[in-house]
Amino acid sequence: MDRFLYIAMNGASNALRAQQTNANNLSNVNTVGFKAQMDRFQSQPVYGPGHATRAYASNRQTGDDFKHGPVMTTGRELDVAINGDGWFAIQANDGSTAYSRRGDFRTDPTGLLLNGANQIVQGEGGPITIPDFESLVIGRDGTISIRAKGQAANTLVVVDRIKMVKPNAADLQRGEDGLFRMRDGNEAPLDASVTLTNGALEASNVNTVDAMVKMMEYARFYETQVKLMKVAEDNDASSARLMRMS
Repeated sequence: MDRFLYIAMNGASNALRAQQTNANNLSNVNTVGFKAQMDRFQSQPVYGPGHATRAYASNRQTGDDFKHGPVMTTGRELDVAINGDGWFAIQANDGSTAYSRRGDFRTDPTGLLLNGANQIVQGEGGPITIPDFESLVIGRDGTISIRAKGQAANTLVVVDRIKMVKPNAADLQRGEDGLFRMRDGNEAPLDASVTLTNGALEASNVNTVDAMVKMMEYARFYETQVKLMKVAEDNDASSARLMRMS
């Protein structure tokens, strides 16, 4: 009975873990540039005295879906989407350098360039600060040019260039804050081959229909494991009655 019970408990625990990951994906279906998380479970036999007659499911690792989300046109001058592979370098809340695909930029009252999550966007020389302007253009290479107030219409001044990198997906890991960093702790170098589309945003790559189907599957799987735990309890009670009768 104990082995039966523990196997059912293990299944219920992993179903809850998968449901949590799936729920987090669903909550970020409208988050610009979000990459879905994935759980990978593996059946493993339990070794000990005697034969390995039982198998438990174990969460081998939590991975990430790096496929690109759909690009939507906004026409806004501070909205940008990366073409193909690549990442924006940003400053996380803890001061470290991290990477994101989120391109819904804005400026704060001091001119500091931020994304939609209020994270500082990095340029070639550090955080990007943009002076007051009448018009702004972000080039395909990430160069930010402005026409200052009172200047002629054909007068553009380069302010900075957005730092964009292109590390291998295998070299990145997601932190608890949802941002990606290099596994070795180093910073990825600027990659001049990364280009942008201005006036557009990359949407989340979460498939809403698929996530909803998974939510129902995980809920049913969890209910099944709970029922098995009840069966184990009933079997234990029946065995106890038989022993008293004998």
